Amino acid sequence: MKQPYFSRVISQTPTEFWINNPTREQAALAITHGASGCTNNPSYTQKMVDHATEGSYAGSILNEVTRESANNDEAAAIFQRRLVTPIAEQFMPMYTRSSGGKGYVSIQGDPIHEDDPEVIIREALENRKVSPNICCKIPTTKSGLAAMEYLVGQDVPMNATEIFAINQAILLCETYMKASQRTGKRPMLYISHITGIYDDYLKAIVEQAQIDISPDVLWQAGLAVFRKLYALKEARGYPGTFIAGGSRGLHHFTEVVGGKVCCTINWEGTVDKLLQEDPPVVYRQFNPVPQKVIDELMEKLRDFRRGYLEDGLDVDEFEEFGPVRLFRSSFIKSWKRVLELIQERRISSTA
Repeated sequence: MKQPYFSRVISQTPTEFWINNPTREQAALAITHGASGCTNNPSYTQKMVDHATEGSYAGSILNEVTRESANNDEAAAIFQRRLVTPIAEQFMPMYTRSSGGKGYVSIQGDPIHEDDPEVIIREALENRKVSPNICCKIPTTKSGLAAMEYLVGQDVPMNATEIFAINQAILLCETYMKASQRTGKRPMLYISHITGIYDDYLKAIVEQAQIDISPDVLWQAGLAVFRKLYALKEARGYPGTFIAGGSRGLHHFTEVVGGKVCCTINWEGTVDKLLQEDPPVVYRQFNPVPQKVIDELMEKLRDFRRGYLEDGLDVDEFEEFGPVRLFRSSFIKSWKRVLELIQERRISSTA
């Protein structure tokens, strides 16, 4: 009998998948299909509140934390931890069996104040209290790098996210190695290149500016940067495991199959479709991107150049890089929505 798609991927290649922002049911289903971890971003709480089946459950927890904490920011952070706790519990047996090699569940907290490394550090240390398999998801910006340098010494597992540019990943790895050498600590490190969001951003730029570029060339942009990063990491012996994040199409998974990569994907729209379509398992990660494709992208898209070149961005530019701002804006919108819900509950309870 033919195995399901992800079972074949896992048995035939080093490629793994993490489930992104799942419901409790989706997390359980993902584990049965071989998911080796889970990631939750700052949009998670809003998505659960608005979810058709999880909304009532999430709403009851939101009511609890609103009563427990008089501070809205604190209540939002506690709410996220409460929602993630049962997901972490589902992955704990995997974490235990693998002696901490798999089964991580990452949390990325308050996106509004993530320009302050002290806030990032404080939230990361609080999030780690949820469960031993919690991995702290931190933006790869100037403030995030400062926080991660400190957290290495605290032996905190980390998922470095919001990576769109080559230089972000290089500085991350060098920061980690420097801190590790100084402290003697080597916590688990995941390096998340947000391939699909990068493609969304560049596509919007092309449409707004009416840039004449082949759709076939544009389709390869995010993957071109990801493949270059992968090759650089392997050649230089950088630490960590690559994550291909922000999937926006099935190709953001199928095109990295064959690499030693964890791909974060949603259950709805990606996992379910790949199970249904059941494509052949083919190594594609190492397919070269033709030079003429790179040349056209470099010529016509400034923000592709800035992401693709090793010196395309300075560390002070990371936070304001277009795709980083786009990604973060969606997080801030969701986080503010939850803060509004908390405030509404406070007002109604005193009316």
